[in-house]
Amino acid sequence: MTTKTTPYDPADDGAQMEFDGRMSYGDYLDLDKVLSAQSPISAAHDEMLFIIQHQTSELWMKLAIHELVAAKGKIAKGDLSPAFKMLTRVARIFEQLNSSWQVLRTMTPSEYEEFRDQLGQSSGFQSYQYRAIEYLAGNKNAAMLRPHAHIPEVHGWLDRLLRETSLYDEAVRLLAREGFAIDKSVLERDPSTPHQENESVRQAWLEIYRDPRKYWPLYELAEKLVDFEDYFRRWRFNHVTTVERVIGFKRGTGGTSGVAYLRRMLEVVLFPELWSLRADL
Repeated sequence: MTTKTTPYDPADDGAQMEFDGRMSYGDYLDLDKVLSAQSPISAAHDEMLFIIQHQTSELWMKLAIHELVAAKGKIAKGDLSPAFKMLTRVARIFEQLNSSWQVLRTMTPSEYEEFRDQLGQSSGFQSYQYRAIEYLAGNKNAAMLRPHAHIPEVHGWLDRLLRETSLYDEAVRLLAREGFAIDKSVLERDPSTPHQENESVRQAWLEIYRDPRKYWPLYELAEKLVDFEDYFRRWRFNHVTTVERVIGFKRGTGGTSGVAYLRRMLEVVLFPELWSLRADL
């Protein structure tokens, strides 16, 4: 004997099923624009993967910038609890970005070559949101403004970020406000230049790490910064590995040396004192 079942209707539980004149899921997320933004220019099957990989990365970076700007502002005001939540979120964003490389790695060199020539001079090297994250984190390099000179509003925004204090600058200034003896040269440094490892900053963080209970909020801030840089480094490393796997040591589409350029970026340390102090604990 077979039992006849009636298909489930969500309306029976009160679900709204008609959206004429009402806000729907697609309306709220503006999905018509988002899902129509993928326009492959070749017949290659894998170009869609390549486009979506980079578009979704840019969306995650937009959120990371939103959180980093807010976290920097909170640290500047000494309001650390919300800054911790924001920095944790940034680390998780980069964890998500790290996972996305696994999808791109399913594309073989042969498949990439089917559409690589269609990219022209476009390259991830030109991502202005990535540059914004670098500037916010403290990797200041004025030369990296040049690829954005053709878009005045983007160039102006990045130039402001270059000249403003970084996330780490604000953390170091907080140490000074909390009574740690930070060298005047550090506090008065031109913020458009990268932070250089400084012994007074190192000693301040070292004192905090030697007595976490006494300095718990600052200790937690330090670990949130390290967590962010940890995942950021992994993202850079995965980027290098993926590029080497897909194109080897060819020159990048944007004119960089490709893998060699990316490997050089692996040497950048954003918060040097927080890493070097560990040898002395």
